[in-house]
Amino acid sequence: MISFAISVVITGGLHIDGLMDTADGIGAGPSKRIEAMRDSRVGAIGVQSLIIILILQIAAIMKLDLLAPFAFPLSAFWGRLSQIFAIENYDYIFKKESLSFHHEHWKGISKEIRPSLIILSIGIVFFLYLTNLNISNTLLLIYCIFSGLITSILIPHLINKYLGGHSGDSYGAGLVITETINLLLLSIILVPK
Repeated sequence: MISFAISVVITGGLHIDGLMDTADGIGAGPSKRIEAMRDSRVGAIGVQSLIIILILQIAAIMKLDLLAPFAFPLSAFWGRLSQIFAIENYDYIFKKESLSFHHEHWKGISKEIRPSLIILSIGIVFFLYLTNLNISNTLLLIYCIFSGLITSILIPHLINKYLGGHSGDSYGAGLVITETINLLLLSIILVPK
């Protein structure tokens, strides 16, 4: 719970707000989607999505126990990478009114992804240095890379499918959902019992 509170304090709750607004938009249906996402009030589906995310994150963290400090940066990394994939590959919903800050300053995925690839490479080298290179650790490393990569690509795709594009809110929603799924996946593989 403390880790969740820290992330809310650091971001000002921006990503959680995006999650709730996006959930309200998806729940409102195609004809009222944009109107629901722009509404400053949180609807029932937005509140439910927050509760579900909280429960899933708490369950994953409890299961991870002492391995949670390893899982936090890994899931945060993949969550932020999902935003890069969303910005590069999908239209901005409100482009008729204005471009998002992200789109205005976008340099292309090849430049934007470089810091992420450097961090991932350092993480892999660090992991290999700290562990014995055996089949179990190699499989764990492969699992962590591919599960994170798949969720970082799949979540923005699914949000795009439901919304017909992305917005600042959906970038935040994709981040929170990707982080949560990765925490769950890590809790399953790292603590199988």
